[in-house]
Amino acid sequence: MDQRYSKAQFASILGIIANLLLAIIKGVAGVFTNSKALIADAFHSASDVVSSFAVLIGIRAARKPPDPEHPYGHGKAENIATLIVSILLIVVGFEILLDSIQSIWDRTTEETSVYALYVVIFSIVVKEALFQYKYRLGKKISSPAIMADAWHHRSDAISSFIALAGIGLSILGREYDITALLYFDPVAGSLIAVLVMWMGFKLGKDAVHVTLETVLDNEEVEHFFECVMTVEGVKRIDTFNARTHGSYVIIDVKISVDPNITVDEGHAIAARVKEKLMDNHEEVQDVYVHVNPFH
Repeated sequence: MDQRYSKAQFASILGIIANLLLAIIKGVAGVFTNSKALIADAFHSASDVVSSFAVLIGIRAARKPPDPEHPYGHGKAENIATLIVSILLIVVGFEILLDSIQSIWDRTTEETSVYALYVVIFSIVVKEALFQYKYRLGKKISSPAIMADAWHHRSDAISSFIALAGIGLSILGREYDITALLYFDPVAGSLIAVLVMWMGFKLGKDAVHVTLETVLDNEEVEHFFECVMTVEGVKRIDTFNARTHGSYVIIDVKISVDPNITVDEGHAIAARVKEKLMDNHEEVQDVYVHVNPFH
């Protein structure tokens, strides 16, 4: 668990530093090159800074051991961090959308410098590298918050691609005196805003799904089910429920055993069920076993 925490913490701090630098570079470049799309992209990177802080806080909270007020642990802190990220994305996306639409509506276009293209290309390379790193790490350590942050990087890379297209077309419009192309910079800003809001909605939906403790479906619990049935003394599984609790899984299972054995023997079977599930499946944090007589 300590190694998992260290890796997740390093990834979050790396994301904060990279996003802060990108936000500053794109923001300054956006102002000096008169690019609405680049300024919108800078706000997206700035939101990444806050989201990475939220992820870091969530990871630290999730590391705390169970206590009387939180008997199942603090795993959902990561999902709360994910929800904060999603709300932030929706709010920032909406603000960018309004600003871009206002520019199109007012028909205000400004000449965009070619240097904006170089900044966007640099941003795409950095953000895609961060996505690949965090996505693989998130899957490896089963961290929903790190996975959410990875997709945030990917959304930023995609938004930079849109900015690249918008800025490029705007520059072409200026070079060849095509007025319609000049509007592609704020149009790109609008598309980026919609993308940001969509990513926020998707991540928020997944976070709420876990927070409501929806049980895993039959396919997802089949390997747990089979594991229990291999334990000597288990005659039948009466009920089996597994639910995610942040990055780990909590299992509630009712088993039937020989009604003629002692209470101690029944308890020993239940202990073996718990031990085997936790030893064979790293993601299982705790198991609650209820013993019934087999009839």
